[in-house]
Amino acid sequence: MKIGINATTLLGRTGPAGFAEHAVAAEQAGFSSYWLAEHPTGGFDALTVLTVIGQSVESMELGTAIVPTYPRHPAILAGQALTTQAAITSKLSLGIGMSHRVMMAELGIHDDKPIRHLREYLDVLMPMIETGRVDAQGETLSARATALSRPDVVPEVTVAALGPQALRVAAKYAAGTNLAWCGPKTIREHIVPTITDAADKAGRPAPRIIATLPVCVTDEPETARAKLTENTQMYMTLPSYQAMFAREGVETTGEFGMIGSEDQVEEMLADLAATGLTDYGASEFGLNSDDRARTRALLSRLAKAAA
Repeated sequence: MKIGINATTLLGRTGPAGFAEHAVAAEQAGFSSYWLAEHPTGGFDALTVLTVIGQSVESMELGTAIVPTYPRHPAILAGQALTTQAAITSKLSLGIGMSHRVMMAELGIHDDKPIRHLREYLDVLMPMIETGRVDAQGETLSARATALSRPDVVPEVTVAALGPQALRVAAKYAAGTNLAWCGPKTIREHIVPTITDAADKAGRPAPRIIATLPVCVTDEPETARAKLTENTQMYMTLPSYQAMFAREGVETTGEFGMIGSEDQVEEMLADLAATGLTDYGASEFGLNSDDRARTRALLSRLAKAAA
């Protein structure tokens, strides 16, 4: 299991230059990848920031985890991703997802057939990314377009998928899935077997399975879990995550945290790797600067060992 950094917790606390500085430090520390999420109404464009980061990062993979699909036409998103890839030397991983109904409602968007949307989105996005041409006619999404130019290496596409139908669509069209708030039990018993079986049936390569979870090395684990719950419990209200929380058998987001001493966190990460996960996007946090330094030191050591 490769170890990267998910820097989404820095949203609202820094700008493009700050993210670039943070990403350079992550590359120097040995992390394999660097991920940013995009909140649909947050006034933040992840691909633009990754383009800025890519001017300073040499080889560490850069990725979105994730860009919501509904606000952007897939041909437009493909063009932006191709442009970003052409502007950077690192590999770009374009993680997309349908986000959440409550968030889309803030934009006046409603869709009662999300799986149809996802299939039609990928019917446009994937040909445009992979070949530079698309001619697709769907019920809600269509495109006839040709890319004016394409980089020699094109971005990889992953799909945020939790339910069985979405996982099967991800397996058929994309390189894999990009997860948040999925614990080891859910990944091992649901995500990995469902998407792997679907990819095999579709004649596709073994899927990439990327997951972001909070991590903290600390001497005060209970306090850290309480703080994590306080800051993130709103995710428990989102229906798509609620199903995953039920599968995992947890009642608070704090229970997802990989929190404890160096030895305890290392053991938790080993258990996570044993689920079949290919990539871990560490969401670092801490109660103080000492916690943050210890967390980064442990993750850096493990990332270098996994490289």
